[in-house]
Amino acid sequence: MKKVLLLVFVSLFVIVGLANSVGVYTTLEEPLAKALFDEFQRETGIKVNWVRLSGGEAEARMEAEKNNPQASIWVGGVGLNHISAKIKGLTTPYRSRFAVNTPEQYRDPENYWIGLYLGPLGFVTNLDRAKELGIEAPKGWLDILDSKYRGMVRVANPNTSGTAYNLVTTINYLFGMDEDAAFMYLELLDKNIDQYTRSGSAGGKSVAIGEIPIAIGYGHDLVKLKAEGANVAITIPREGTGFEIASMSLIKNGPDPVNAKRLYDWVLQQKAQAMIAEWYVIPVSKIAPKNPLSFSLDEIKTVDQDYVWDADNKQRLLDRWTKEIGAVR
Repeated sequence: MKKVLLLVFVSLFVIVGLANSVGVYTTLEEPLAKALFDEFQRETGIKVNWVRLSGGEAEARMEAEKNNPQASIWVGGVGLNHISAKIKGLTTPYRSRFAVNTPEQYRDPENYWIGLYLGPLGFVTNLDRAKELGIEAPKGWLDILDSKYRGMVRVANPNTSGTAYNLVTTINYLFGMDEDAAFMYLELLDKNIDQYTRSGSAGGKSVAIGEIPIAIGYGHDLVKLKAEGANVAITIPREGTGFEIASMSLIKNGPDPVNAKRLYDWVLQQKAQAMIAEWYVIPVSKIAPKNPLSFSLDEIKTVDQDYVWDADNKQRLLDRWTKEIGAVR
């Protein structure tokens, strides 16, 4: 009898232990994700089992696991991927009571996703390498096409990175939605690209250590490099630039829905928002402080983005990019 009771007790202990956890896919940089999830776990006792993926990888994994989800919440990642996930039926709506602090333009009207922060596309240039090579930091999208930058620029692959797909759509908007002209531009830019990385932040890290002189990425990733001591210059394209809305969604039929909602709510509250602001991003929540080192949207010129159009046309644009650019390198 004692053995039976012991087995029951152990079984209950294991079940409770498993229930007190939450599976997370995140597109935040690993140090940032660790700090955020460690603090949530410390405050709540809920173990966070997180996996870091690029935006495209997260969406692809969720699609592959659609009939048997392995995570319950997706934190971070370009909003466009969250819109695409919604369209594919990969996420589920949730109206958090803390969503009132986020302006309506930065959250889904049907509560499928909510914005966390903004990040404009920009250039980062290693000043030491630039001096060696006799070049200046590019100031705009036309500058970076100059043949003097041949093989000196690094950016992500739009098939795996939301950052890079945002680059494709940004150029399309700058050319007034003339898609052929936009792809002519991307073909010219390709001549100056040394390689396409999987992650949007990878190119900037290579610039910081002098492996490559120039990269295209999101402003907060680039500011972080400079704040950590890299001798770099950051420029926002003068013609106008696109920006991400890093977002958060609940995964449909995820195995830990209750704890996922607790994490979702926690991320929207004061402590988490203050932590997010430390990452050199532009938080969208009214309760988030502004980091003095980060960019502000009123300081830069942005393109007028239509996220729904971008999501609806994503696969078609990616297929065209792969056929005309990626496959011919």
